[in-house]
Amino acid sequence: MKKRSFWFITILMTLALLGVFVMQLYYIREAYNLKSQLFDQQVNQTLTTVVGKLQKRNAYNYYSRKEARDKRQRVMDLEQRELQVADAKKNYETLLDRNRLSHQRQIEAELISQDSVIRSFYLKPVILSESDFKAADATNGRSSNSPVRLDVYANVDENFNIVSGSISTKFTPSGRRTLNFNGGKLPDTIRYVAKDPNTSRIVLISLATMQADMKTKFKKEDFLARREFEQKVRFLKSDSAVVYTSNLSRVEDVAKEMSQPNLPLDKRIDFSQLKPLLKKEFKNSNINLPFAYSVSLAQKDSVLFVSNGKAQNTFNPANTYATNLDNNGLFRDPGVLMISFPNKNSAILSNLTATVASSIGLLLVLVFIFSYTLYAILKQKKLSEMKTDFINNMTHEFKTPVSTIMIASEALKDPDVSEDKTRLKRLADIIYDENVRLGNHIERVLSIARLEKKEHSMDNSDVDMNDLILVVIDSMDLQLQKKNAKVTLKLDAEQSTVFGDELHLSNVIYNLIDNANKYSLDSPEITVSTKNTSDNLIIKITDNGIGMSKEHSKKIFDQFYRVPTGNLHDVKGFGLGLNYVQDIVKRLNGRIKVDSEKGKGTTFEILLPLLAI
Repeated sequence: MKKRSFWFITILMTLALLGVFVMQLYYIREAYNLKSQLFDQQVNQTLTTVVGKLQKRNAYNYYSRKEARDKRQRVMDLEQRELQVADAKKNYETLLDRNRLSHQRQIEAELISQDSVIRSFYLKPVILSESDFKAADATNGRSSNSPVRLDVYANVDENFNIVSGSISTKFTPSGRRTLNFNGGKLPDTIRYVAKDPNTSRIVLISLATMQADMKTKFKKEDFLARREFEQKVRFLKSDSAVVYTSNLSRVEDVAKEMSQPNLPLDKRIDFSQLKPLLKKEFKNSNINLPFAYSVSLAQKDSVLFVSNGKAQNTFNPANTYATNLDNNGLFRDPGVLMISFPNKNSAILSNLTATVASSIGLLLVLVFIFSYTLYAILKQKKLSEMKTDFINNMTHEFKTPVSTIMIASEALKDPDVSEDKTRLKRLADIIYDENVRLGNHIERVLSIARLEKKEHSMDNSDVDMNDLILVVIDSMDLQLQKKNAKVTLKLDAEQSTVFGDELHLSNVIYNLIDNANKYSLDSPEITVSTKNTSDNLIIKITDNGIGMSKEHSKKIFDQFYRVPTGNLHDVKGFGLGLNYVQDIVKRLNGRIKVDSEKGKGTTFEILLPLLAI
């Protein structure tokens, strides 16, 4: 991939990602604005509902108070009427008593007058008591010889002794000579026994206590007093005595009183009902945020009521809503209700959680895809560069033996060389060695290709790794001596038999020792050791070579990767050896790791499972 194409694709993908990010931000902003508008609309509708209900409730409360006052007034009026009825009754009874006393006095005056007349006309009049009259009447009531026949039939002498009749005993009147009104109730008739001056006979005089005309007069007076009393009682007990307010009239009075231009706002609105009504209506509108509210005059900068006492600090214009409390008066202050929601923005954002989460999730997915794509491109670019280096190295590795063979072949054409058997044998050996070297290169490349396609067969059997290590080191003796390498063996593993492919295991050991030999500046010092841990065999190969950094240590098992060798320009390779080693170890259920420090050397550690006995 060309560098220009790579950067073009990278810039294009970055712009696309930024475009998607900007679109997501725009979408979130539009969603927030829409939620904010819906919230504002809900709050304004709720405030309109609250004001309407508050006005109705205040009118109802005012009407109820008016009705209660009317009821109390009616009860007071009824009680007053009862008192008036009682007073009328008491006055009536007093009038009756006064009339009775007056009647009694009139009767007594009339009787005194009649008594004077009788005493002036008759001689020695004596008033008979009721007992005397009844006693005389009982004995003489049926006699026809009595000289006197008035109310009582009796004949008495001048000394008031009975001289005729059928009375068996002497009759002596117990009456008195004068009237006496101290005895209480008067009889219907007062009877006198007197001597008629004309005839000198004893007569019985009957005097009616109350005359007919006087009786009629008294009855009329009592009738008129009773009629006046009854009329007054009927009037007091009738509904016309008290004026009651009708419901319609009461409503008209309430409307008239509440529409007065000088009626203060706190008299028109009950502030104590605001909070519960606001809570209820906001809950019905699914608004469950804490809020603060205040009531102020619209025409004056005067706050009448604040819910928390901090109006200036609480009511942020961005989160505050206002509405008139009373729109019924044209010439009076309508009052302003202000509601503030301090947590409005956080609440709206919390409602956008799903939207924001989905947007962030989509953005993260796009970032991941972008990163993965960029990583894949970089990896592909790196792989392409590594393959290019591999091809260059492979071409160089192949070109060297081919060139050597070509030069040796051209030398063989020289007649002088063909006659010299020593030189001929030497050229033939060179051609053979280079041919073997070329074949080894080809075999290594083909082996790696087979491993990638999983076509490489594993001929597993019991392999003693201690013995195998000795064989590999022995086969490498010449090239180790060429660099004056010192190999130290510490084959301490008592159990060193594993189950694997002997050829591939020997190649693994060969590659690791070959790398230790090649990547050393001076005489290499190589240590190969084995030991047992539990059911595993550990093989360590340590050198004192150039080492490598932690960054390179993580990549050395990648295919085609070659660590920069600094001043070792003569070290060639394909970058396939360690990848092959790792693949073989993994296929044998083992592990391999590297511990290296730049300038001090490298240690490879292989862990292989032991053969089960």
